[in-house]
Amino acid sequence: MSAVNAKYGRHLLWLGGGFGLLTVLLGIAPWHRQDWILENALVAAALLVLLTIYRHLPFSRLSWSLVFIFLSLHEVGAHYTYAEVPYQAWWQQLTGAASEGAGALAAGRNHFDRAIHFCYGLLLAYPIREIFLRLARARGFWSYFLPLDLTLSTSALYELIEWGAAEAFGGDLGIAYLGTQGDPWDAQKDMAMAALGALIALAITFAVNFHYQRDFAREWAESLRIVAEEEAAAEDAAR
Repeated sequence: MSAVNAKYGRHLLWLGGGFGLLTVLLGIAPWHRQDWILENALVAAALLVLLTIYRHLPFSRLSWSLVFIFLSLHEVGAHYTYAEVPYQAWWQQLTGAASEGAGALAAGRNHFDRAIHFCYGLLLAYPIREIFLRLARARGFWSYFLPLDLTLSTSALYELIEWGAAEAFGGDLGIAYLGTQGDPWDAQKDMAMAALGALIALAITFAVNFHYQRDFAREWAESLRIVAEEEAAAEDAAR
């Protein structure tokens, strides 16, 4: 095994071990056990996808780190339920002062769930872009548009899953899992936050590539060029 592969393997081992330990600790006494189970059902599905990616389409260490951060934040939300994460109390303990503004914030809506939707786009748009680069060979414009498109579509799908689960289970469990906190536009706002996060992540990626990638302009232009029928047929035959 090369030094690079060994370093890559150790990095994944640390991330996997850290996430496993965090999941166990936060799963010992969650505030609402049934909601914790529902939230982690999606994590189990995500881990199956990540295992497939590891075997057939390895991410960069940066992408694995971003996925780790997002899943860890999700585990915090699953432990408390998203609508009850006491981040205001943590902030007051950290700063050592409880101002009137902090008190007003604590009395209002809990925005932890909205922050996680923002992090969904901010942290996962780059790994999603890697999938399109390696699997679909997306280049130029499409390597930025398609990750944004998938982020929005999966965000909408998640909102539909939340709605379906709330309808199926009903009662306090359905309310806890849905987490709208009385806001009829909660789903739309969550999707908007995910889109904003993805736009920021892709804008940063665009800026870095624009500065360091020598063939950036050519690749961008090629990605928007209409392929003639003869050329497309030749490419299909070559495949």
